[in-house]
Amino acid sequence: QVQLVESGGGSVQVGDSLRLSCAASGRTLSSYTMGWFRQAPGKEREFVACINWNGRNRYYADSVKGRFTISRDNAKNTVYLQMNSLNPEDTAVYYCAADAVMSGSSRSESAYEYWGQGTQVTVSS
Repeated sequence: QVQLVESGGGSVQVGDSLRLSCAASGRTLSSYTMGWFRQAPGKEREFVACINWNGRNRYYADSVKGRFTISRDNAKNTVYLQMNSLNPEDTAVYYCAADAVMSGSSRSESAYEYWGQGTQVTVSS
């Protein structure tokens, strides 16, 4: 079992930055592909970004490409999402998730076995 806990969310203004963290316990994350998803009010949960086990392959949703960066520190068992140039459309609950496929690239929720509880990000204009 892998337990995931997100942190770093908050309320910010348009153009601000936030860094989300996802800390894991129970197992080392080094053998998992890690993903970030988000769910805005009244909308389906959507893919944001994912990173393979060694960080060499990263994939992003078109809506965040160039603004968000996913990274990981396997020694700290933690995954990050650096979010820059935030806008109101980025307002959502952000979830991290773990996929047991080491070099996965899935944008589908169904590929991810473990999920955190989410952290709220609110961007105001």
